[in-house]
Amino acid sequence: MITVIQLILFCLLFTLMVRYSVRGGAVNGLFYYPKTVQERAFEICLSTREEMKKKRKVFMTEFYAVMGIALVLIIAVWNKVTDFKTAYIQALLFLEVMNWYDGIVIDKIWVGHSKFWILPGCEDLSFVQTWKQMFKKRIILTLIWVAGAAVVAGIVVLISRFTTH
Repeated sequence: MITVIQLILFCLLFTLMVRYSVRGGAVNGLFYYPKTVQERAFEICLSTREEMKKKRKVFMTEFYAVMGIALVLIIAVWNKVTDFKTAYIQALLFLEVMNWYDGIVIDKIWVGHSKFWILPGCEDLSFVQTWKQMFKKRIILTLIWVAGAAVVAGIVVLISRFTTH
């Protein structure tokens, strides 16, 4: 039961981070959109390539730092895991749940059904991934998180060595 609560809190943090990225309006998350929408946004001066790249770089740095630290804290501190195998399994679970949560809840439900994400001047352009596109992206990320979980598990084990001695 505690794992379910932790997963819910982790996904809530993920949602808050996405919302934080667009705190001044959806155009601040232009980097989330397909290239066709980005190009139109540049044409009608909603943003520039440079501005979008800068916002993406800043946000993704913050995002990976916050989500990574949260995940390590959940596994190492809250769950008191010290061995690589357990840390890896927990990290993989959290990263995969986050991956599919992003694709289904964030992309398909929130973005797909909220007027917030419609950029002015881009109303005629499709910006929501199809189910096929979403599944393809999630399967690729599923494989990436297999490696990412090993990195998280390594950090957890390293932390446990410093805190138990």
